[in-house]
Amino acid sequence: MANTTGRHETAGQQPVVFIHDAAIDDFVAALLLQAMPGVDLQGVVIANADCVPGPGMDVASQVNQFMGRPDLPLGLSSARGWNAFPWEYREDCIALAAIPSLAPFKSTVPDEPPSGDALLIQLLEAAVAASRPLTVLLTTGSTPLTQVIDARPDLAAGVGNVVWMGGALNVPGNLDPGTIGKEVANAHAEWNVFWDPFAADSMLARFGGVAVFPLDISDNEPISAEFMAQLEAQGAQHSFSQFAWEAYGLTASQPYYRMWDVTTAVWLGAPQLYAAPQRTALQVQQWGFEQGWMTASPGSGRPEQDVYLSMADQTGFYDYVAEQLARSA
Repeated sequence: MANTTGRHETAGQQPVVFIHDAAIDDFVAALLLQAMPGVDLQGVVIANADCVPGPGMDVASQVNQFMGRPDLPLGLSSARGWNAFPWEYREDCIALAAIPSLAPFKSTVPDEPPSGDALLIQLLEAAVAASRPLTVLLTTGSTPLTQVIDARPDLAAGVGNVVWMGGALNVPGNLDPGTIGKEVANAHAEWNVFWDPFAADSMLARFGGVAVFPLDISDNEPISAEFMAQLEAQGAQHSFSQFAWEAYGLTASQPYYRMWDVTTAVWLGAPQLYAAPQRTALQVQQWGFEQGWMTASPGSGRPEQDVYLSMADQTGFYDYVAEQLARSA
């Protein structure tokens, strides 16, 4: 089993691979990772989940160039989900590609994109060889990670912290019966778990000390008017802030939109902003109408996870994000 203690490294830069699904908030998180002095961002893997894979890969290439990392390895996971995200959610990546900040940049991804599985294997092999485990930042379903480890169990030794946006413990899930139908939209599931509940349960059974950021915490992190005003003001001088202002501006018609992925990513750079986690084992309902419902399972014999349910300093969280985005490539 990997050494997933959930403890945040403080000595030197922590190597990170970012596995996400090309949503708007994911790319703001990518800029934050690039800006964080304690993070060594080594690769990006896109999952065909909350995106359209071709445009998602293209905008990922544009963003890498925008933030001054055209060399950053990028690949598309072969992972397949169980419950597909609605198309109206997945189209956000297409809108993002058209923002002014990305206009100067053209995708360098070929028609058949590079393999995200091969990239993750390469990074984990290097981590094992160097005895320098990777932090795996997951802001999508866990399938891109679990399917690689299932095929290559030896690579679990290359996984250090797993940091995951997923689930909802003491708050409702985010399945919308108006979007996917009341026949499947149970009140408890969160999309990153619902996308592949089998992989989510497998990850929570395999790894201990996963830093889990459910809807309980991210529900409280809206894209406020005050925050947008600060980004707009900073954007006059800082390209990262201008990008975030343009990107989050696309969500203005989505009042339910939250900083799900940024809430998760910021922990890597500023864990002191978060209240102490609830340490508990977790499991996921795999079948039936409540499919994708993640619940605490103390005494189950499963490994315990670190579940972050609230901020210790919410104002500090917004200040930290703005501070990291006050820069240009």
